[in-house]
Amino acid sequence: MKQYKISAGQRFPFGVTADKRGTNFSIWGLRSTGAELLLFESPQSREPFQVVKLDPVENRTYYSWHVYIEGLPPGIHYVWRLDGPDDTRKSGLRFDRQKGLIDPTVRAVSDLLWDRKLASRPGDNIASSMRGIVVSDDGYDWEGDEPLSRAPEQSVIYEMHVGGFTRHFSSGVKHPGTFSGVIEKITYLKSLGITDVELMPVMAFDEQDVAEAARARGLRNCWGYSTHSFFSPHPAYCVSPEKGTHVREFRDMVKALHRAGIGIIMDVVLNHTAEGGADGPTINFKGLGNAGFYHLAPDDRSIYLDYTGCGNTVNCNFPIVTAFLIECLEYWVNEMHVDGFRFDLASVLVRGYEGKPLHYAPMPWHIELSDVLGNTRLIAEAWDAGGLYQVGDFPGFRWAEWNGRYRDVIRRFVRGDPGLIGEAATRLSGSSDLYESEGRLPVNSINFITCHDGFTLRDLVSYNVKHNEANGEANRDGSDDNASWNCGVEGESDIPEVLAMRRRQAKNFVAILLLSQGVPMILSGDEVFRTQLGNNNCYCQDNEMSWLDWRLMEENDDIFRFVTRMISFRKRHPSLMRKQFLSGRRGRGGLQDVTWHGLKLNDPRWGDPAAQVLAYTLAGTGETEEQLHVMLNMSDGPVQMELPTVSGRNWYRVVDTSQPSPVDIFEVADEPKVEGNAYSLAARSVAVLEGR
Repeated sequence: MKQYKISAGQRFPFGVTADKRGTNFSIWGLRSTGAELLLFESPQSREPFQVVKLDPVENRTYYSWHVYIEGLPPGIHYVWRLDGPDDTRKSGLRFDRQKGLIDPTVRAVSDLLWDRKLASRPGDNIASSMRGIVVSDDGYDWEGDEPLSRAPEQSVIYEMHVGGFTRHFSSGVKHPGTFSGVIEKITYLKSLGITDVELMPVMAFDEQDVAEAARARGLRNCWGYSTHSFFSPHPAYCVSPEKGTHVREFRDMVKALHRAGIGIIMDVVLNHTAEGGADGPTINFKGLGNAGFYHLAPDDRSIYLDYTGCGNTVNCNFPIVTAFLIECLEYWVNEMHVDGFRFDLASVLVRGYEGKPLHYAPMPWHIELSDVLGNTRLIAEAWDAGGLYQVGDFPGFRWAEWNGRYRDVIRRFVRGDPGLIGEAATRLSGSSDLYESEGRLPVNSINFITCHDGFTLRDLVSYNVKHNEANGEANRDGSDDNASWNCGVEGESDIPEVLAMRRRQAKNFVAILLLSQGVPMILSGDEVFRTQLGNNNCYCQDNEMSWLDWRLMEENDDIFRFVTRMISFRKRHPSLMRKQFLSGRRGRGGLQDVTWHGLKLNDPRWGDPAAQVLAYTLAGTGETEEQLHVMLNMSDGPVQMELPTVSGRNWYRVVDTSQPSPVDIFEVADEPKVEGNAYSLAARSVAVLEGR
């Protein structure tokens, strides 16, 4: 292999920048004293064909190292080695001159030869390190594509794992488990009716980052909450990652989804990285600027402050780190056209020096005020593993939040816990107690019953306790607080009454979610009643336990039908997607926007500790929209519920979850008329009427 001619190069921009004559490389290394750039011919090359030793005078500017390599073609793989202090306990720095480091801004990364264990020990790991890939901007044709600008109140979000969505053989796609596979299933997403996909982490992550017990079983990290390269799509989701096609393949998926009117929200993990704690591997940040990038103990800088439960915590409000992360987010919007971000353990973003929360933390406010991100959806998982819980209190107006309070209350209410009707009503109404006092809106609440982390919908109604034995940790991992109910039998059952109740409870959850003010989020696979056999922490189960089995569409067609029709019902009722909070104010025809009831009209029994029944009437928002009357009976027995009089109109039944499919939900033309001034609602059921 030829040896390429080098020159000084430029400090900015960081990363790899190609032009007609060659390629500029630039990297920062906090207090580093030496740098080498190693070039490899192919993904399988264990030895470099050229080692470029950088001159500290010619190739260094402040903490940056840079070099220009003439005539270097795309497809070359590369790593860095940096030298510097390793007095970790005193300074927090941990340079290792033999350790291979990947560029933090790399656009395409290869993990083909990666060995996490070797990278976790001092010394040479060049033959098995991560590798960056030199790629050029190929003038990608976006064909006029731009990020979508959908009003958030009109959204129905679908949380989806790119790999698990099509990896099962039943998906029938050409390239299972890839961005390409998602493209082949866009017709399905359209038929479901969702408006946005929230992709579990797609930035390049370490699949070898699992607990030792899981590794011993041959399991690997599939969820992706172990990021190492924030600018690179994950190579395993690409058809030809060895060619550095990461960016193009991701863009193809984005463009195809946008053509179908579907937005892309990325789940981003800015709170920690794949490098773990003191015993974790050195991949990039540890060997470039450990003391600035991570929160370290002030008295012993070799100790990582862990507010994430993953071994380390990114020091998001350190200036260099803040700039790096903001640039990353703006890159995914400008260059990749994504529509929004969901921030994992977002409360880490407000932690400052020594991990203490900052009232006006720079990081979330930089995101809030960025012009580039001005039309980008921002969703916070507003808590962390260090005890900081900010649901209803995350800084900034634009930030929506995963509403954990909504999930917990609605799960307990549907389970049959008494005395919750007051808080259930508040959650159904958009959680004004959390958001209204600060001038925020119902859309700041992302409502969900299930998500990737915890039980699926089917398991929520089939298990009282978690069953994570397959993970190898003696069922110690995963949350013990699931607020679930197995309907009488733990796990799989063939008892007809149990199976019927599980389906009814599942439909109750779906109905309530899609009737609630705010933004609903559905977990992928819930629409076909997917099970994980009681495992509520499938982060390491890259197998049929976590994959979407497409045969379930036929097996559970009644659930699929109910979900799709409830989404359609929500979309045609603006009264379910209000921009302002319900307040009881008068609207069209002098009707209140909401009127609350119990068994009797206007008598919701707020203070009754045994209450399990709630009803309410929603006024239409325009001249043509029907009034809605919603009845929720979470008790063990049937009830007679008074119906309000609709002047000049009649009530028609849209939904009754106690009824078998297909009469559990109707289209407009088929809705049966409700006679009389009362409705008999079965135990553990939801009914919805339209007045017209």
